[in-house]
Amino acid sequence: MFKQSDILDYKISKILRQKSKEVTFPLSEEDKELIYNMIMYIRISQDEEYAEKNDVRAGMGLSAVQLGVLKRFFVISYKNEDGTFLEYKVVNPKIISHSEEEIYVEEGEGCLSVNDYVEGIVPRYARCTVEYYDENGNKKQIRVREEIAVAFQHEIDHLDGIIFTDKIDKKEPFKNKDLMRAI
Repeated sequence: MFKQSDILDYKISKILRQKSKEVTFPLSEEDKELIYNMIMYIRISQDEEYAEKNDVRAGMGLSAVQLGVLKRFFVISYKNEDGTFLEYKVVNPKIISHSEEEIYVEEGEGCLSVNDYVEGIVPRYARCTVEYYDENGNKKQIRVREEIAVAFQHEIDHLDGIIFTDKIDKKEPFKNKDLMRAI
C-alpha cells in the first residue's frame, strides 16, 4: 500500500501534465496489484477516523498517473449513505456521449494532487456514457450521472494531462455559474 505522500503534487510533478498511454491485456500482475491498492486507498481515505489518524485526505478517485505511472487506468470508490461502496476499476476509458446539461460541484472540486483549496467553477457534463475495460479485459459501457459523472470526467482528464484547475476561468472563476446546475 502507498501513502498520501506518494501521490504527486501538480505544482511539482511534470508527469501529471503528460498524456497516459493505453494499456494492453492481459494486465501485468504489477498493474493489477496497483489497481487493487488504489481502490483500497480510496476506500480507506473515506473512513474519517482512519483519515484523521493517518493524515490522509479523503478522495473519490485516483489515476495511475497520480502515482507516477503513465498508464490509462483509474479507480473510483463512492461511499453510499448505507456505508457500502460503488467501485469502478477503469482501463482505457473513452467518453462516447454526454449530456448538453452542465453541472459543477457547489463546494468546489478537489483533487488528491492539489493540496490547496481552489475557488471557481469546473464545468462538467451532468451525464456521460463511458466505454472502458475492467482489469480483466472485459469491455464495459456505463452511463454515469451527477457525482459519479464528475469523478469519471475528472479522472479521464488526469489521463490526458489535465488538472481540474485548468478548467476554471482564471479571470472570472465563477463564469457562467447561472448556466449550470450545482450539485
